[in-house]
Amino acid sequence: MTLLVCSSCRREGDGPEVPRPGSRLADAVGAAAGCGVAVRRVACLGNCSRGLSAAVYRPGCWTYVFGGLDEASGGDLLAGARLFAGSSDGFMPWRGRPEALKRGLIARVPPIELLKDLP
Repeated sequence: MTLLVCSSCRREGDGPEVPRPGSRLADAVGAAAGCGVAVRRVACLGNCSRGLSAAVYRPGCWTYVFGGLDEASGGDLLAGARLFAGSSDGFMPWRGRPEALKRGLIARVPPIELLKDLP
């Protein structure tokens, strides 16, 4: 289970301060991760109009991209990742998903293995 956190994210109107809010979110999630959840920083998830953004990746399963997060969303990301880790069908269950991940869902991307079977 891997959380990909956009470390370059900032909100509209934010100045060029460093570290950016996305980087602070990555720090917060990284400090609390463990328990089978890896945290990786990515330069940009291309969701700038709805940042802060993060994705939850699990090999062989759907990948979930979230936006509209804030620096305090680290706990929600970890809760969602743990919920996803416990699913048996490759989907992140809606029930039990933190509210920030319900309202902030940007996209759900199928695993590459599924695409091989499409015409």
